[in-house]
Amino acid sequence: MTSSRKLSDKGIATSEMRSLGRRIRQLRGFDVSQDEFARKLSISQSQLSKYERGIVAPPADVLIRIKEQFRVSIDWLLTGDIEGSGHISRH
Repeated sequence: MTSSRKLSDKGIATSEMRSLGRRIRQLRGFDVSQDEFARKLSISQSQLSKYERGIVAPPADVLIRIKEQFRVSIDWLLTGDIEGSGHISRH
């Protein structure tokens, strides 16, 4: 049986990468620019844009920075599961 989900270069399903990107975008909110949010994470605006659009998955160090700065669990970032995650607490 084959999966209908397209896999990225690193084996993450494209749909999962888009979902991860939507959660990052949700954390950024509408009142913060990509440039400002990217600076908080020590990444470029163009890299953040790729994460938010699901083109590439953020590396572990970026996920950890998001987790620490925005008080969300990596489980929530990767899966959307809010059980025991502390979910979103934006600054």
